[in-house]
Amino acid sequence: MDFVSIRIITGDVTRLVEFYERVTGVRAVWATEDFAELKVSGATLAIAGTRTVPLFAPGSARPAANHSVITEFLVDDVDLVHKNLTGLVTDFVTEPTTMPWGNRSLLFRDPDGNLVNFFTPVTAAAVEKFAAR
Repeated sequence: MDFVSIRIITGDVTRLVEFYERVTGVRAVWATEDFAELKVSGATLAIAGTRTVPLFAPGSARPAANHSVITEFLVDDVDLVHKNLTGLVTDFVTEPTTMPWGNRSLLFRDPDGNLVNFFTPVTAAAVEKFAAR
């Protein structure tokens, strides 16, 4: 089994795609006006409009209602990323902070309120853990 993607359902696909293009530096590939994907190393971030929900199961997902999932991106220098995102990101939850498990993390919310974590391994154990990626 391969983990392929995570999909965010949104009421404004264009706005959310533009946001993620800017914060990741990755251009989205659009399949329809209701669906786009940003392919990064290891996985794909899919962004879909509310009109796609009934194709799976009506009422099964609601936009801007996530309170339990954090989408995470491994970056080379989280402090530099924080500096570059200042002015674009309007809701930083935490400034870059070194976590007990060895990652330096920056937590913020996307325009729909979804939590996003950009992190850089900084301890020897964390660096080793992510070295093979």
